[in-house]
Amino acid sequence: MRKGVILLAALAVAVLAGGLWITRAVPLPESAVPESAGDAAAGEQVFVAAGCASCHHAPEAEGDAKRVLAGGQRFPSDFGTFVAPNVSPHPEAGIGTWSLAQFASAVQRGVSPEGAHYYPAFPYTAYARMTAQDVADLWAFWQTLPPDATPSAAHEVGFPFNIRRSLGVWKTLYLREDWVMEEVPDATVDRGRYLVEALAHCGECHTPRDALGGLERDAWLGGAPNPNGRGTIPDLRPGALDWSATDIAYYLESGFTPDFDSAGGHMVAVIENFAQLPAEDRAAVAAYLKALPGGE
Repeated sequence: MRKGVILLAALAVAVLAGGLWITRAVPLPESAVPESAGDAAAGEQVFVAAGCASCHHAPEAEGDAKRVLAGGQRFPSDFGTFVAPNVSPHPEAGIGTWSLAQFASAVQRGVSPEGAHYYPAFPYTAYARMTAQDVADLWAFWQTLPPDATPSAAHEVGFPFNIRRSLGVWKTLYLREDWVMEEVPDATVDRGRYLVEALAHCGECHTPRDALGGLERDAWLGGAPNPNGRGTIPDLRPGALDWSATDIAYYLESGFTPDFDSAGGHMVAVIENFAQLPAEDRAAVAAYLKALPGGE
């Protein structure tokens, strides 16, 4: 009996240790953080393509105020409502005291400077594919943005999803750096892949999710229910989206479809961002979408 109790206790300790190991927050290794300072001008283009302001500006912000990253926008989901935090360079309310390494770990691993997991409403599963130089450039541009003292609001997430430690298991399943489109035919599609799968994180909205909230990569960009419960987000695969590459590029610049309809919802902000990028980037996204398989 005594030996059995000892064995069970040892097993319990081993299970606990394994659970703590699997659920730990793992920051980006130092070797993956660039040593040189980034370029702020290049970082502005990364900032726009990644849609940082679209989520983190104040709810009613317009014009230049959209670059004041005070947070406060609400994003409902099946797991609760997530509230965008203040990520301005303010030293107390924002992230003004962070280092480049801490910023890179947050953006690409979803790990806070305190060693806690961020919820994947922050699309670090897409940003994990960013180049180290783009992260450094983005951080350099971040330093030029105005600080704001607005306190961050808490997420409205109930049990058991409020146990952040469990996100370590979620990351084991879904945090990957490999590309969905494994091979690309040319440099244009390669650039489109980088924009769609990494910076612009298009799959976060346009790909269905499983019961745990992970993207179903077998149905990549195949459309999904709208998280707010109203309607669906369209399928972008060639068999469902019969627009020409020119049509797609023009839509990303103007918001107008070939049928003279216009974009709505969060896509308005996406187009606002893409309209600021070079025409070559919009053409690259179009080429990528036309190169996708499936959707018939």
